[in-house]
Amino acid sequence: MVLGHRGVVTALSVLIVAGTLGLGPSAQAASPPTRTPSYPIASTAVPAGAQRLHFEVGPIMVRAGQNSISFTRRIPQPAENGWIVGMRTNLHRADGTVPPVNVIHLHHGVWIDLSNQDATSGGPQRFFAAGEEKTTLELPKGYGYQYQSTDKWVLNYMLHNATPTPEPIWITYDIDFVPASSPAAQGMQAAFPVWMDVRNPSGYPVFDAVKGSGHDGSFTYPDDATDPYGGGPPRNEWTVPEDGVLLTTAGHLHPGGIHDDLWLTRKGATAPRGTAKAGSPDTTHLFSSIADYFEPAGKVSWDFASTATPPTWRPIVHKGDVMSITTTYDTKHASWYEGMGIMVVWMANGTSSGVNPFQKRVAVSGVLTHGHLPENNQHGGKPAGVLFTDLRKAPSHVVKSGTVLPISDFEYVGDMSGSGAIPTVKQGGTLTFRNDDASKGIWHTITSCAAPCDLTTGIAYPTANAKIQFDSGELGTGGPPSSGTTTWSTPTNLPPGTYTYFCRIHPFMRGAFRVVG
Repeated sequence: MVLGHRGVVTALSVLIVAGTLGLGPSAQAASPPTRTPSYPIASTAVPAGAQRLHFEVGPIMVRAGQNSISFTRRIPQPAENGWIVGMRTNLHRADGTVPPVNVIHLHHGVWIDLSNQDATSGGPQRFFAAGEEKTTLELPKGYGYQYQSTDKWVLNYMLHNATPTPEPIWITYDIDFVPASSPAAQGMQAAFPVWMDVRNPSGYPVFDAVKGSGHDGSFTYPDDATDPYGGGPPRNEWTVPEDGVLLTTAGHLHPGGIHDDLWLTRKGATAPRGTAKAGSPDTTHLFSSIADYFEPAGKVSWDFASTATPPTWRPIVHKGDVMSITTTYDTKHASWYEGMGIMVVWMANGTSSGVNPFQKRVAVSGVLTHGHLPENNQHGGKPAGVLFTDLRKAPSHVVKSGTVLPISDFEYVGDMSGSGAIPTVKQGGTLTFRNDDASKGIWHTITSCAAPCDLTTGIAYPTANAKIQFDSGELGTGGPPSSGTTTWSTPTNLPPGTYTYFCRIHPFMRGAFRVVG
């Protein structure tokens, strides 16, 4: 009895390059989304008195199926002293084009200054970050991040290749820079970054928001989590060391994210009406960075932009205040594994130009740093023709409980691209998946999706939307984001039925197994 279809990766690679699966160069020619921005989009013009400097790191050879965290050595920097007033990042291929997000994307990039201390972690200073949402930094007029040419920068990055095809990629970053010798630098006030993170500090600060968890279809971390910090101190808080004013912030979320929220607690104070956190009258809401989805299928893809604070946002903070962050994900429609909630808040010392957030509401509506991006055009979710098989109709191949099902060359046993029987176990038994690709540094997951889970691959499909949820984590032993093991066994309490699943890292990989009474 045939359980798989060896050689399918070769065929899939051809289809990916050709764009047939929505993964190749033709992906950017797909139909644009139907949703328009709900918030105004900020100007992308170079600020008066600044120059826009372009830098690149690369080429970086992104391995087949890569999804790992890396650090560079030194990276290019401005050649002279001055002030950074804006920053943005992107990727490009050898031909200069931006790769489609469902092919290769920047899961995250963190720019780190080894010469300065981080406000919240005590380690090297994290001063700029973005993920595939590509949020930009724009400091308010008159403020800048002071830069010395002797500063030493490195980059923490995670490039995600959703395909079995390796490719060289360049990480780019543009810096709006005011040289110290420029008249525009006169009177510039120093700003510094405050890294707020729901799991700070961590090299890979993630959590899971499982379908149905939380309240009213959404899950807020850490509020809705059970013992989120293992009995230790809260990792989403920072005690302000001296009086100052907050200047700007924007959030980082993953698909499924709804908003990041910034809060301020002042002992003995009372938040203005309508701004207090539930159950905490001394905690006021400072800002909500909202993910505005352009994605027609809803809150399920990277096709969104997060709101940033408007230029007039100026909350005053005092020594001893506690700033905190929460993040909220949609759990009505799907599960979201390895989610993040981060806000880099920029602050300046002194309070002369600010507003007391316990006297006046400061949580105003924000602005988007960009609109829909063409690299997000391939949404998926269309009929796939013969590329995938509806495995609910496939015959069963009953095996013993504990049978090992190897994953090799981007293929499951019971792969949806084949037409053979699918592995079947009697109720109460288990099947054990083993990732043999882990020896090549390739992680895979077994993540439940609603049957038949056989539509085209894109940034919005498939999702972890099955009625019965399970997820293996990223099977591998190479440190974060891998789970630390190459094997995973199906739950023993699954009722009879056919269970379809996909790989969250390489979503063209689909498969099924069956449980019988």
